[in-house]
Amino acid sequence: MAILIIDDEAGLRRSLAAHLEDLDYETLEAENGQAGLETLTANLSTVEAVVVDLNMPVMDGYSFIGHAVQTAPEIPIVVLSGVGVVEDALRAMRQGAWDFITKPLHNLNILDYTLDKVFERARLIRENREYQENLEYLVRERTRELESARRQIMQRLSRAAEYKDNETGHHVIRVGEISALLGRAMGLSESQCEMLRECAPLHDVGKIGIPDGILLKPGKLEEAEWEVMRRHCTYGCEILGPLTSKDEARKVCADLDHVLDSGGNELLRLARMLALCHHERWDGRGYPFGLQGEDIPLMARIVAVVDVYDALGSDRPYKEAFPEEKCREIIRSGSGSQFDPAVVEAFFANILDISAIRERWKD
Repeated sequence: MAILIIDDEAGLRRSLAAHLEDLDYETLEAENGQAGLETLTANLSTVEAVVVDLNMPVMDGYSFIGHAVQTAPEIPIVVLSGVGVVEDALRAMRQGAWDFITKPLHNLNILDYTLDKVFERARLIRENREYQENLEYLVRERTRELESARRQIMQRLSRAAEYKDNETGHHVIRVGEISALLGRAMGLSESQCEMLRECAPLHDVGKIGIPDGILLKPGKLEEAEWEVMRRHCTYGCEILGPLTSKDEARKVCADLDHVLDSGGNELLRLARMLALCHHERWDGRGYPFGLQGEDIPLMARIVAVVDVYDALGSDRPYKEAFPEEKCREIIRSGSGSQFDPAVVEAFFANILDISAIRERWKD
């Protein structure tokens, strides 16, 4: 490590360098602030401290200090000058100098003592910065671990619901991926699309609460059975709702505004809304609220299209998968009645990418 000495007096530079070299320091020399700044910039990895005069030609010490603290804020700067003393010392310290020694320097032990002080201060600053960086790293790692665990729990919950009528669980993955794709096509931000990818798979989590005799019935459902089946929307919202009590969860899920305004995790709010609203229809004939048009949140309108499309093309215990063309025909025919026409338009504009997702995650 080296100490940079900047002074326009060659004899003083040499005597200071000789003294510091006797103490096993390496030294670098410069005759003015401009040369000193160039030397510092070229040797940032080796310069441990700077001793600088104030009154010099080309670039004075004040200007050097101003540039140096921008280039290397953690390198100690000690001013060695006899100009004006108090006023100049204060000005230099305000510029960023660490300490001040007055000329003439009759006792070099003063320089040794001053360097020891600034080295100790630099060590403490460095250790504190390293501690803060390490602490921030640990916090980021812990946050990532918690975020990963939370996402895994959400994914496994969606898979648990899907296993009731689709053992592979790939339907929920496809719904998430295609929903994110359509969200991007509909102008959602990248962070919103990522949230949609994570939350859309939970849209049918309420199936957990539907009896198998109804959920897996091979024939047509009776009206009373349909009434039970439709409850999976509110069941899903309540499963993802507040943990304070079942009554509180039911209260929140009884009104869409409550769902959208409910506190807690942003992802859970979105997942609740999707579970509750993915069977709402553009024409207002859906459930559970009978919302119409743009009163239905956009993300729910997206999932409505994706869920129906993928379910039509998937085998279930109570039905065989429809051919691809039949699936597309049903989506197209539902534009303006069951589905938001803009979402359907985006769907067909991205049909090749959607087909690639279905192929990648096929059952």
